[in-house]
Amino acid sequence: MERLLSLEERVAPTLESMGFEIVRIGLTRASGDGHRTLQVMADRLDGSLISIDDCETISQALSAIFDVEDPVPGSFDLEVSSAGIDRPLTRPKDYDAYAGFEAKVETKLAINGRRRFKGLVKGLSASGEAMLVVDGAEVSLPLDNIATAKLVLTNALIAATAKGRPQTK
Repeated sequence: MERLLSLEERVAPTLESMGFEIVRIGLTRASGDGHRTLQVMADRLDGSLISIDDCETISQALSAIFDVEDPVPGSFDLEVSSAGIDRPLTRPKDYDAYAGFEAKVETKLAINGRRRFKGLVKGLSASGEAMLVVDGAEVSLPLDNIATAKLVLTNALIAATAKGRPQTK
């Protein structure tokens, strides 16, 4: 995990100079043969939707970097994609950008006896915790306790995304 964060820090400036930002970098291992895929999710900095051509451009730039550097030991396939409509919430700013939309969040440690939450994103608190309204009650989730968070595909999210990616407030 630490190696992927270092990799993200290494390639982020290159992508930003091209008009993109990293949403998430992950390394997956296919079952059985042990083959790995380095997945890079990206957004356009201008908020417009990312295209297949954009993914190809990013892939070419990253491939050139990875030909010189060894980002992860062993062989892997590079996969570049958009974060999608029902995207993961991976950065603090995502909670403000997608306030008003529904999300599913799973925590590493239980909060009030619970690890899974589904509710309306309210943004970040003044202390930097993710805020959700779950079953009518406001819930505060420390970012370092969030294992996974993802938007729920709803008609409101589809309609908002058709106009471009919501921008951070």
